[in-house]
Amino acid sequence: MIAEKPTKQIYTVSEVTQDIKLILESSFPQIWVEGEVSNFRPNTSGHFYFSLKDEAAVLSAAIFSWASKEIKFKLEDGLKVVCFGRINVYPPHGKYQLIIERIEPKGLGGLQLALEQLKKKLEKEGLFLAGHKRPLPYLPSRIGIVTSPTGAAIKDILKVLDRRFSDVHIIISPAQVQGESAKDEIASAIGDLNRLNESLPARERVEVMIVGRGGGSMEDLWAFNEEVVVRAIYNSKIPVISAVGHERDWTIADLVADLRAPTPSAAAEMVIPEKEELKDKLKELNSALYKTLLDMVIMAQEEADDFIHRLNMGVANIVRLNVQHLEEIGRKFSLLSPVFIIEQNKERLKDLGRQIQVRLEHLLKLKEAHFSGLAAKLSTLSPLNILGRGYSITFKFPEGAIVSEAGILKRGDSLKTKFHRGEVISQVMEVKRDGRNKV
Repeated sequence: MIAEKPTKQIYTVSEVTQDIKLILESSFPQIWVEGEVSNFRPNTSGHFYFSLKDEAAVLSAAIFSWASKEIKFKLEDGLKVVCFGRINVYPPHGKYQLIIERIEPKGLGGLQLALEQLKKKLEKEGLFLAGHKRPLPYLPSRIGIVTSPTGAAIKDILKVLDRRFSDVHIIISPAQVQGESAKDEIASAIGDLNRLNESLPARERVEVMIVGRGGGSMEDLWAFNEEVVVRAIYNSKIPVISAVGHERDWTIADLVADLRAPTPSAAAEMVIPEKEELKDKLKELNSALYKTLLDMVIMAQEEADDFIHRLNMGVANIVRLNVQHLEEIGRKFSLLSPVFIIEQNKERLKDLGRQIQVRLEHLLKLKEAHFSGLAAKLSTLSPLNILGRGYSITFKFPEGAIVSEAGILKRGDSLKTKFHRGEVISQVMEVKRDGRNKV
């Protein structure tokens, strides 16, 4: 009996591929894979295609658009990553690949890597240069605020501004400061304030802008690390204070803004001085100006006295020299001795004396006229000259502050009034202001 040969099984390509697909996909439904990104190819549809490789092998990988939208950092060749996904076999090509659902940079969080990548990119473009930053106005009359209208930040800002200078005008451009839509709303709110300024006359424009929110985690504050927000701040024609409520960590918005405040309250304190501080500074400036004027008058008087002294000395010296000259001539005549020579020259001597006298008098008048002109100019600058015309200066006694209007006085205040000659101490019995009595 002849043994039958076993029947050999012949597979089609599709059958083999399907079996391999079944084995691989069932064996690796969930898998973590570590490797280096290679041959990265983004697609216009939003899909990412690349390879994961190590020293000995290469694995094809793909991230579809629904998953790629969640990636905060930039994928690029050479980046070492850790991926979570599943093995998939694509029968038409007979190839297997890793379909990635989540991906993180190895050794560094995705948000932190995204932050560093964007910071490096913008720094290379020059967005952080000090030369781009503008000084803040000293006392702005209109302040713009970009933040959530319901958050704690706006309450803190308004509270500080009202306490420091309640007359300032506030324009709020509302925006969500957390969540997926926050970046676009913040950028739009910054642009809205700039567009508003373009439609207003100069005196009504926003002079400075506060952009920020209260504190939180990196995820909470992430909108202020988004490129669209950073570029909106950089392109703003209104100076921007970044006021994200975190003391230690800096967002990219802090780096590009004209000034960074650690909290919204601190931003309000930076943007406007206290009214009482301004009043005190004005008093100091007024006192300094009054002292300067008095010093100028005293200096002018001293210069005038010195000029008169030098003028008198000059005239006396001229007279002395001419007298000495005359005496020398007389001595020469006495040496000649003949009387007829003396008689012949007597009239000549008299004429010479008259000429000298006329010249001296003319010179003296010129000097006196020049001095009178200088004295008149000094007189117009001197407060004492005003007193000489019947005016007086009144000070509060004993403080010494000048009284420029009745409205700052009240009954019982003591006054010192300085006249051209002398001064008096008096007391206010009644104050009238704008035709009305003020007790």
